[in-house]
Amino acid sequence: MTASITPVRANLGIRPRRAGALLAIILVSYFMIVLDNSIVFTGLARVRDELDFSTAGLSWVQTAYALVFGGFLLLGARAGDLLGRRRMFVVGLVVFSAASLAIGLAPTAEFLIAARAVQGLGSAILAPTALALLTAGFAEGPERTRAVAAYGSVAGLGASFGLVLGGILADFTSWRVGFLLNVPIGAVLIAAAMRVIVKSDTARGRFDLAGALTSTLGIGLLVYAITRTAESGWSDPITLSLIGLAALMLGAFVAIETRARQPILPLRVLADRTRAGAFIARMLFAGAIFGYFFFISQYMQSVLGFTPVQAGLAFLPMTIVQFAASTFVSRLTRRFGNPALVVVGLTITASGMLWLSLLDIDSTYWAAVGPPMILLGLGQGIGFAPLTAAGITAIESRDAGAASGVVNVAHQLGGALGVSVMVAVAAADTRVPATAAGIAAETSAGITTGALLLCLALIAALTLITPWRRFFTRPSSPSPYERNKS
Repeated sequence: MTASITPVRANLGIRPRRAGALLAIILVSYFMIVLDNSIVFTGLARVRDELDFSTAGLSWVQTAYALVFGGFLLLGARAGDLLGRRRMFVVGLVVFSAASLAIGLAPTAEFLIAARAVQGLGSAILAPTALALLTAGFAEGPERTRAVAAYGSVAGLGASFGLVLGGILADFTSWRVGFLLNVPIGAVLIAAAMRVIVKSDTARGRFDLAGALTSTLGIGLLVYAITRTAESGWSDPITLSLIGLAALMLGAFVAIETRARQPILPLRVLADRTRAGAFIARMLFAGAIFGYFFFISQYMQSVLGFTPVQAGLAFLPMTIVQFAASTFVSRLTRRFGNPALVVVGLTITASGMLWLSLLDIDSTYWAAVGPPMILLGLGQGIGFAPLTAAGITAIESRDAGAASGVVNVAHQLGGALGVSVMVAVAAADTRVPATAAGIAAETSAGITTGALLLCLALIAALTLITPWRRFFTRPSSPSPYERNKS
């Protein structure tokens, strides 16, 4: 698949024969990030028991990572533009691998959450740099379409495979092993990056520290406030104050970016209607999927009585269908265009989530869990890569890092907010302790909220990414979608 992808040598200075190697490095690094982001889910029950977490506290194992990841993504993307993408790619690998080692050796719950936060910082440097390398390295059109399709396939495969691997490791060894494996993989990637990726030029400029500070504080306060409602409720004065302060910080961020000479987020990146719709839809989409993984992995172990390895293997139908569907994305894109695939993918995913929301304590896997999982896999396989492509469509080379940063911000911020909102709604729905009945009720409430998030994502896609009159219009080459310039 990679042999026909031609790099833009003016941007990266790589030889055509190294295009495949460049794409492989990008894909493996992103696979490692996505794998680690999902491998923890099937081990959550063991993590909770071993380190004595509450339900709300357990959510911070994922939220701390996603929060720091999303909060520092724009700064990480800017660092790649100014300091050189190869350099920051390697720095990101070093931080991510070191944090993975710390997680694997974590002695307490607090240490684990802190290490996950540091790992999120490594991902915030690594992920946008990897996507910026892809964006700048492959020309817009068929070459980039194939590269992004591969990127989307890896994202889906990594997420699903991580669930299976996490269960196997938690059952037969320890949930810690999955994180320790990142250390040798990271070392190999560092060596490969230094050999294949040519050192890029640095650029003169300054870091928008005020923008980075206000965006990170605003996002962090908002996620913390929502997570706090799981234990304190929505009427808690401190929670309401935190939400107000978060709104002020995010408002200040927008004002700073409007006036900054070298903003961390050039607002022109958001000016394109298609890209704006993709960012909104991706945030809602990721929130629903992250929350789904959080609740279903615990439901299968605490209500259905699955072992971690059984829970991991239970995700296989979704994994297989998702991977199979993603292999057809390039051909489907040429046939129907990206906007149609985004809408179809979100529709199928929302249908699966609505079906899954009917779970209760008497549900069985084969009747109520496995079938909707297949729909979730099909929807993600069809829609994920086109949604990624929509977020970087018609972007200028100078904004490649910023656009890739926003794509990942939308994903991680959506994941953090989605888990927080779904946990808060679930906690409000039932006050039963962590019993089978309580977890079943929490799962149903949380998944119902996730279905609502997906419906909102579908509305965003329909109104911003593709008007109804163009929905099933077969694109010419290049498509109107691809000619949409900012």
